[in-house]
Amino acid sequence: MASAVLSQSMLSPLSSSSSPISKKTLENALPLSVSVKQPLRFSRSHLFSAHSKRALKSFIVNSAAADDTAAAAEIPIELRYPAFPSVMDINQIREILPHRFPFLLVDRVIEYTPGVSAVAIKNVTINDNFFPGHFPERPIMPGVLMVEAMAQVGGLVMLQPEVGGSRENFFFAGVDKVRFRKPVIAGDTLVMRMNLVKLQKRFGIAKMEGKAYVGGEVVCEGEFLMAMGSS
Repeated sequence: MASAVLSQSMLSPLSSSSSPISKKTLENALPLSVSVKQPLRFSRSHLFSAHSKRALKSFIVNSAAADDTAAAAEIPIELRYPAFPSVMDINQIREILPHRFPFLLVDRVIEYTPGVSAVAIKNVTINDNFFPGHFPERPIMPGVLMVEAMAQVGGLVMLQPEVGGSRENFFFAGVDKVRFRKPVIAGDTLVMRMNLVKLQKRFGIAKMEGKAYVGGEVVCEGEFLMAMGSS
């Protein structure tokens, strides 16, 4: 009997004898603030707009590339590539270098700073006199002649009055760290750059660094010693 009464009292709602609790009191006692973060939602129209922008950008880039290709194709190939500049032609080269046929191996100077550096070219043709013997079945420019051509460009750098050089007393004194990277064949244009590294005027010795290129790729490089004297 007692247990039944206890169970009924536990399950029954608050009796009328309990002190009443107002709605306002409950709100003050339990300040519940629930914040629910909504997940980011993209509408189909937003996704379609982003995709359209990417597609439009890709289309513009591809169209520009296609236009450039088409414009280049319209220009005849003989007009697409400008010639090398001519800072010094063969006649001016002959006034400085003492070399003559068949051993003058510089055709044109395209950049020149006396006593500092020079860039020159040698047009390699099948008519060069060394090709019949090197080699008859596979014409390749001899490496020693590439080195000689680079040394002649070094001579153009140094054989100037302000540097103290003299064509009557100019000698190729030595080479070091020479490397041949690729063969040079008939039809190639050998582009050679020579830079002065150190000059000992007292002894008339100049140290230079040189590189030769074909089509933008290094085919030969090394360090050079030049011996000079006054006339």
